[in-house]
Amino acid sequence: MKTTISKIKSMKGKEKITMLTAYDYSTAKYTDEAGIDIILIGDSLGMVVLGYDSTLSVTMDDMIRHTGAVSRGASNALIVADLSAGSYDDNETAALNAESLIKSGADCVKIENKPEIAKFLVENNIEVMGHIGLTPQTVTDFKVQGKDEETAAKLIKLAKECEAAGCFSLVLECVPMQLAKKITESISIPTIGIGAGTYCDGQVLVVNDMLGLYDKFSPKFVKKYAHLAEDMKKAFENYIREVRGGKFPEDKHSFH
Repeated sequence: MKTTISKIKSMKGKEKITMLTAYDYSTAKYTDEAGIDIILIGDSLGMVVLGYDSTLSVTMDDMIRHTGAVSRGASNALIVADLSAGSYDDNETAALNAESLIKSGADCVKIENKPEIAKFLVENNIEVMGHIGLTPQTVTDFKVQGKDEETAAKLIKLAKECEAAGCFSLVLECVPMQLAKKITESISIPTIGIGAGTYCDGQVLVVNDMLGLYDKFSPKFVKKYAHLAEDMKKAFENYIREVRGGKFPEDKHSFH
């Protein structure tokens, strides 16, 4: 049964929300079949799929293509797509690009900060997930955000502004768990944490991180539920050895 935004909002304080990224048909299919609540086509694809050093090189064409692939693989999860860096600098551009993602199969979009842009999109019937804390499209110092009273107060204020703008949920990235708890308790929409502790209404991870497929770096908040990079290397090595040794293909792999 298709997960709706109303369902996600109703889960606050009652049931933890599960969310993972996906960037292709197969991953989307398997996460969907496992029962994930939300699939995010994150601009993190720039690093874990396209090999860039950051998310800043990701284009709207990239996001549209991968959103389409994911939407063809998932039929039950709520599908959220990131608006890429520079694609929502003003209301009209944001609406145009958000509509492109919706047409590609997304149910809603995610933007970093900018409650004023979120408000415009919501008023034009485009549902928005907010994202505050460490925001990779704009931050220059990749560290925990909101560790002092001043910056913590700013994040609480920004969270309330995102709620007032009409965001249906809010991602909190790399903030102290005590601050995440305070934000979660101060707004009526669900919070989804990534490196924000246990008090959020839900959790999200980059799928390549939790599967052990991305080894350039591993943030403290990532738990690896598998080590697929090692399995893949072993499979490739076995294939190479068997082809070179004449063991593959066998007769059962051949046509007669």
